[in-house]
Amino acid sequence: MVKTLPQAPSDDKRWKIVDTRMRRLGGAADALIEALHAVQEAFGFIDDDAMLYVGEYLGVPRSKVYGVATFYSYFTLKPKGEHTCVICTGTACYINGAANNLKSIAAEFEIKSGETTSDDHLSLLTARCVGACSVAPVAVIDGVLTGKLTPPEVIHLLRALPHGAAQ
Repeated sequence: MVKTLPQAPSDDKRWKIVDTRMRRLGGAADALIEALHAVQEAFGFIDDDAMLYVGEYLGVPRSKVYGVATFYSYFTLKPKGEHTCVICTGTACYINGAANNLKSIAAEFEIKSGETTSDDHLSLLTARCVGACSVAPVAVIDGVLTGKLTPPEVIHLLRALPHGAAQ
């Protein structure tokens, strides 16, 4: 029996990358995580249309696709901001002030962990541990780790991020 493939959500050429990955993985349900990785890599996030499309392509129920996409912290369901700040909340960072850094960022930029500022300038994320306990508390801002941060220092670093610059 020939499988009828669903129509991609748009004519965006990045869907061809996702389709190719799913086809190479056999188009079966066990390719779900890899297919979601392909969407994340191509588009930077996984929206409802993408989850529906991947589910239909692989024959996976919508609820399972959503469950996998929301379970793994690597996947994001919304576009990220121009800049990303990840606050480590591991034990060493937490004991040394990560919660205060998070509170300061939340107050200054009016966002909570997992959110992006209304101008799409900054996304705030948390991580359980980034492996830099000796310099706790740490933040990873646009991929650069900075340690021993106080609330004023982390706010200063985030305020200094350029607007309109590529990541």
